Amino acid sequence: MNSEKICNEVCDLVKKVGVFISTEAKTFNRDVVEEKSFNQLVSYVDKTAEQKLVEGLRKQLPDAGFITEEETIDSEEKEYMWVIDPLDGTTNFIHQIPIYSISVGLLKNKKLVMGIVYEINRDELFYAWENSKAYLNGKEICVKQNAELSKSLLATGFPYYDFDIMQNYLETLRVLMKGTQGMRRMGSAAVDLAYVACGRFDGFFEYGLHAWDVAGGAFIVQQAGGKISDFSGNDDFIFGKEIIASSSKLYQPLFDVVNEKFKQ
Repeated sequence: MNSEKICNEVCDLVKKVGVFISTEAKTFNRDVVEEKSFNQLVSYVDKTAEQKLVEGLRKQLPDAGFITEEETIDSEEKEYMWVIDPLDGTTNFIHQIPIYSISVGLLKNKKLVMGIVYEINRDELFYAWENSKAYLNGKEICVKQNAELSKSLLATGFPYYDFDIMQNYLETLRVLMKGTQGMRRMGSAAVDLAYVACGRFDGFFEYGLHAWDVAGGAFIVQQAGGKISDFSGNDDFIFGKEIIASSSKLYQPLFDVVNEKFKQ
C-alpha cells in the first residue's frame, strides 16, 4: 500500500467534501436539525458529507471497513478500518460558529496508520501517514516543547451529554485554570488535537469522546512528536472515550492532574 499516495488522495477528497459543507453553511436552516439523543445533534449536512466520504474512501481501499458517526454504512470489522467524523463540531455549525472540521483516521488491525483533519473555515489541512512527519498545508509541524503547566495553554471539551463524573471534571478545571495560562473549549476535538500537533495548544484532554472524534487528530499528534494516552496512562484512547494529548515534555504534569482528579 502506498500510504503517502492514498493520504494525498484522501486529502483531496476531504477538501471537496469541505466545499460542500461550507456551501451548505451559507443557507443552512436550523429547523432541519435532528436530535439523535440528548444534545446529540445531526442534520442532512452531516449525513450527506459522510456518504460522500464513504463513497470516495471505498475507491482508495475497496476491502476496508468503516466506523462512522452517522452510521450511513454498516460497520463490519476488517483489517483496515476508516474512522470518519464528517462534521466534528456540528453544534458550532448549526449555530454558525466557524469552528468545525472533517476527521478521517485509518486503522490497520486496530492501530492508527493515517490521520486527516480539515478545519474548513480556515482552510487548514492537517495530515500524516504511517512513518511520515505531520503536516499542515504541506508544511511540517511539531508539538510545542514547553514542559511547564504554568506556561501552557490547554484545550478541553465541556461535558454536554455525559454528566456522571461532572464533579471530577470541575475539580480538574479548578486546578488547571489556576495553574496554566488559560483553558479553551473550541467545540471540535479534532481541531483541538490538530492544534496540539502544530503547537498552538500545549495539551488537550476530554472524556465522553468516540473513536471518530479522535482517530484522525490523535495520529497527527503522534506523528508530530506528541504523546497520547487515556486518563489511566494506557493506550485505550481510541475506543476508551477519554484522551490526554500533549508533548512528551508536558505530558507527565498534565497527566498527573487529570489522573488524580478523574481516577481518585
